[in-house]
Amino acid sequence: MFAGNGLATEKCMLTTGKAVKVTLYLSNGAKHHGVPVYTSILDFLFHSGIAGTTVLKGVAGFGAAHRIHSAHILEISDYLPIKIEFIETREKVDAILPELEKRTGSGLIEVQETTIIVPVPNGSTART
Repeated sequence: MFAGNGLATEKCMLTTGKAVKVTLYLSNGAKHHGVPVYTSILDFLFHSGIAGTTVLKGVAGFGAAHRIHSAHILEISDYLPIKIEFIETREKVDAILPELEKRTGSGLIEVQETTIIVPVPNGSTART
């Protein structure tokens, strides 16, 4: 559920057990409707109720075209690698995957089964 300001009002929490880890590989210069792809995807994931997402910017990398791109002190490249990762239930991932494919464009999406462990905070009752 979302409040009028667009912020999620309901906690999006995962529980210990089976889940799906999704990793998107993008170029920093890639755009979706004039906005950086990673920004568009981050906004979409937030408003889709995904539990949490991390965006990482690489300092160097190359893609299918085999051109090495790197950040040098004197120049900033628009083609540096961007990696977005999130872990979610299979149902949520299946529901949002078609839109992620549209927004990713020429990037790559990796989906893998995983098992997560959500630690019990100190002072809480142990899980059974």
